[in-house]
Order: sequence, then C-alpha cells, then structure tokens
Amino acid sequence: MIDTHSHLYVEEFSEDIDAVLERARSAGVSKVFLPNINKDSLVPMLDLCAAHRGFLYPMIGLHPTDVASDYTEVLDYMEAQLQENHPFVAVGEVGLDFYWDKTFSREQQDAFVRQIEWAVMYELPLMVHVREAHKELLHIMDSFLHESLTGVFHCFSGTMEEARQLLAYEGFMLGINGVATFKKSGLPNVLQQIPLERIVLETDSPYLAPVPYRGKRNESAYLALVASKLAELYQIPVETVAARTTKNASDLFKRAN
Repeated sequence: MIDTHSHLYVEEFSEDIDAVLERARSAGVSKVFLPNINKDSLVPMLDLCAAHRGFLYPMIGLHPTDVASDYTEVLDYMEAQLQENHPFVAVGEVGLDFYWDKTFSREQQDAFVRQIEWAVMYELPLMVHVREAHKELLHIMDSFLHESLTGVFHCFSGTMEEARQLLAYEGFMLGINGVATFKKSGLPNVLQQIPLERIVLETDSPYLAPVPYRGKRNESAYLALVASKLAELYQIPVETVAARTTKNASDLFKRAN
C-alpha cells in the first residue's frame, strides 16, 4: 500500500519516527508521500526523506492556510527549489481553505493558480486541499481544462455531486482516509458509488486517525484500517483494495517509481 499523504516530518513524530516508520512497513505500507506545508517545513521534510530514500518521498507547495502577506516571496523560494534537480514527486499541499479565515482569500487563489502552473511546467501531479471553497476551486480548475493536469483531491469527504464534479477532471483521484471509518460520516454511502479505480489511500498523519484511534495521533500504519474499511464497503478482499489503490498511486506519482 502507498500512503499518499502523511506529514511525518512534524513535531508530533520527533521522538519516535523510526518506530513509526517500522510500524508502517510492518502494516504493509511500501511508500509514503509527504506533502509540504510552508517554507519552514521544507528542510525537515527533505532531511527525513533523504534519511529514508525509497520509502519517503517529498512534495513541494504552500498550504492555503499558510498563505500570508509574504506568499509571493515564499513561492519564489519554492520555485527556485523546483528549478534545481529536485526530488519532489508532486506539487502539494496546495489549494483553497476559507474555513478558518478569508483574510487572504484572493492571495490563496493567486497562489493556487501559480502552483498549478508549476504542475504543468514540471509535469507533476497536484495534491489539492479544499475546504469551504469548492465553487472557487472549480472555477480555477476549469481555467486549466486544456492542460493535462493530474493529481489528488486530498481528504475527500463530500457529497456524490461534489465527487462527480471533481472526478470530471479525468487525471485526478480522490484521497480517502480515516474519515471513511467515522461513525457519523456520510462518506461510506458516497464511496460505494465511486469506482475504486479513482481512489488512492492516505492517512493525513498526524490528523484524522481512523476508528478505533480517532482523537489520537494518526500514523501511516493505520492505512491498513482505511483499506479494510474500503474492502468492507466494496465487498472485495482487502488485498484487492491494496493492489488497486497502489497501482492508482504508482500511475499518478510517476517520479516515485
């Protein structure tokens, strides 16, 4: 299995990262993709990936909630990293988030457009975050319909109509994580109408731990619980879920192959 979205470089893992990685391997995780958050997270992420080559793979991007008045300078810095002989497997985590604060909503949209342009220029998939900004996201994405964009709509937990709109972008998958195991989540009903061929697995560690660990620190080993939930929903062996979603991720994140 491939964990397509895990923030293993954050402080929550500073004391036991080796044990966390060993548990992931033991649970059947073969690769973990690490989305970046901001300028400060780049070096810790790259150092961790360098120490575990062939298992951890970095992305580069400015998270929408980290877009501030200095965002153009931060993006300039990140683009300089891309222009070198970079190790990044995707542009991410990028997108729009108007849930907490709309102060920099215009800047978020500008940053998103610029980072989509990176994905086009460097032929990389996008790792897209969207929260309370679905309409605005679609408006921006539609302006790139002529480009061969690919990527993941991370942490999908929306309606069937939202899934239909997102999957209209043929090069994109939905990232499914522990939310699918939550008791009051409507996601299981939606997932049963979505082909497994359009899904990749993720944890979003250290956030959104699946049941029975909900509320605790999430980690990549818990990807197995997400796979088990999908096997239950699709009424197929968990090995089939693991194989199909691994192929989906491998086809999408070509630089990690």
